[in-house]
Amino acid sequence: MHNLDPAALSCLAAIVDEGSFEGAAQLLTITQSAVSHRLKALESAVGQPMLVRSRPLVLTQTGKLLLRYARQLNALQVDLSRDLSRNERTLDERIPIAVNADSLATWLPKSLDSIVQRGIRVEILVDDQDFTHDWLKQGSVLGCVSTVSQALQGCSATPLRTMRYVAAAAPRLAQSILETGFSVQTLTQTPFIVFNRKDDMQRQWAATALGLKRVRLLETYVPSTEASVRCMLMGWGIGVAPESLVQPLINKGKLVAIEPTTFIDVQLFWHRWLVSSTTLDSIGEALAQTPT
Repeated sequence: MHNLDPAALSCLAAIVDEGSFEGAAQLLTITQSAVSHRLKALESAVGQPMLVRSRPLVLTQTGKLLLRYARQLNALQVDLSRDLSRNERTLDERIPIAVNADSLATWLPKSLDSIVQRGIRVEILVDDQDFTHDWLKQGSVLGCVSTVSQALQGCSATPLRTMRYVAAAAPRLAQSILETGFSVQTLTQTPFIVFNRKDDMQRQWAATALGLKRVRLLETYVPSTEASVRCMLMGWGIGVAPESLVQPLINKGKLVAIEPTTFIDVQLFWHRWLVSSTTLDSIGEALAQTPT
């Protein structure tokens, strides 16, 4: 195997994190020319380019493999720093993980609190729960919370919790739906609040409620779990949201459940690379626990 310079690998990770050579130089507190020199040295060592110099920068397949290795090496460095009880930490000593926005808005911060309080720094990247797995595959993160059950080669997958999603709307909109009658025509003509174009939770719920395989909805995109709930309260549309967020509002009469017997249960899994790391072990253990 090639003798790869850890500083050059850190440089590659910094370029990806910051999206530019200039940003990587600022992160690593070196010159931009030094960044370029380290990357060229890494490319010379493996005999292949790491990046396509475009806007935005794009990793080659080799670059993705080396980025994955750089992330794993960083995890080992974090472990070593903790074992040596070193107080002063460098900027790149953080563990990148990908999670879905709904987990971040509900259970995940409390689960990770004990980890963060112990001084472990995490970088949380947010994507749809069906797509966080891609970040792991590309080597951008060391672990992810995903709906995918099958582990990648070289990774493990551990079941976490099941998140239940229910539909709700502001009282006035809910009353309008009840007066019109719950039907395909009513649902397809009623706005739904959707996280982004990747999110199909609302379509899943509507199809289940109507007994159909597929349904087309009027969608308003709001890329924030918390903001989506606020928009539901203002009557922007029906939202299909985590039960733990909307049930208290339903109990207070601020929202009304739509077809309360229809819900979507989503099983989540923790995926991580099988690199020997007590830090990654600790993160997985923390996520697997159910905080009260």
